[in-house]
Amino acid sequence: MTTLIHNARVLTLAGDPARRRGTSSGDLGTIKRGWVKIDGDTIAEVGVGDPPPPTTAPGDPTTIDADGRVLMPAFVDCHTHLCWAGERLAEWEAKLNGASYLDILAAGGGILATVRAVRNATQDELTAHLQQRLGWMLREGTTTVEIKSGYGLDTESELKMLRAIHDAANTWQGTVVATACIGHAIDPDARTDNDRAAFVRRTIDETLPAVTAEFPGVAIDAYCERGAWDVAECVELFDRARAAGHPVRVHADQFNPLGLTTDAIARGYTSVDHLEATTPDDLRALAASDTFGVMLPCSGFHTDGRYGDGRAFLDAGGRLAIATNTNPGSSPCQSMPMAIALAARHNGLTPAEAIACATTNPAALLGLADRGRIEPGCRADLVLLRHRDERALAFEFGGDPTDVVMCAGAVVPSLARGTL
Repeated sequence: MTTLIHNARVLTLAGDPARRRGTSSGDLGTIKRGWVKIDGDTIAEVGVGDPPPPTTAPGDPTTIDADGRVLMPAFVDCHTHLCWAGERLAEWEAKLNGASYLDILAAGGGILATVRAVRNATQDELTAHLQQRLGWMLREGTTTVEIKSGYGLDTESELKMLRAIHDAANTWQGTVVATACIGHAIDPDARTDNDRAAFVRRTIDETLPAVTAEFPGVAIDAYCERGAWDVAECVELFDRARAAGHPVRVHADQFNPLGLTTDAIARGYTSVDHLEATTPDDLRALAASDTFGVMLPCSGFHTDGRYGDGRAFLDAGGRLAIATNTNPGSSPCQSMPMAIALAARHNGLTPAEAIACATTNPAALLGLADRGRIEPGCRADLVLLRHRDERALAFEFGGDPTDVVMCAGAVVPSLARGTL
């Protein structure tokens, strides 16, 4: 199947993704009026002005007149906890009424409530929930999404989550990249220091090898924070994981700068995610490295009003991505457009930088060199906005900016709401 999209304002984001760092992230490679030809699932040609005149031969392309609207790469959401069971509405309402996190935790809420719900859910139930959420994300232009385990916290439950992620990925039009976040929290049944130590040992000595056996090469993640995994525990887990062939990502500096960012730089981890509490020195050091920083503005919006300093990070030359951090507690948001709007307001990014940090940069972080750009040979994951100026994507918030979503070269029929 061949498709021609013409009369579009094309954001190509062309160029080597490895070189896109710092303030150069804002170069969108804009073609003010151009066209894109798609053959099958791949971008075949990109041009300026009017496309070549059509022929009368069989197989002439299906055409989409963009009518001056913005055509850009589809969104890549590189940090989510999209796989869960249960809900936490009651504790959110309690928080609105003044309950502290410790109050909620003592009442059996917080992440521990989700852990128990996931342990009680079947694999098929987790898959069904995940399929629905993936559909919601596709509706707003996300065609590639990373999904973490981490609400199981025992070997079988973590494997159950990873299997559910695998099953949902096989039924979705887009692309799912799994991450085994086996160090997401401390087991809710670990009541003493001895219990905690036993849980950490079990995770490293039992859960990690089981994940390696069934999901070789999957990224390993952990949450380094007071009350969760400490620096030494994370480093031991990650050293073992890397020795077994796993890349490493880490949640760090969300509430407290405990020092793991320094180890992440020295050991060449793929990314450090959160960064709300990172010290200026650590942020500059991270920016000078090849490790990605990932900022999660939806969490700041919903949780505590704190945001990573994206402006300082980019000005120092960093490789930055933004993501939704979709989860049932701190970020109940599946919308990358909302993340872009918040990043422009609170992380200090320009609209152009926020767009790059939501498309080509996270694609590079996930090791997907075939997307996040509009160039020949790239996968045809595209979004046609209803806007004629890409700045409106960051200016507006709370609505759906997509007129057409294209995934692997095919217009998703139920999502084509604009004029084709």
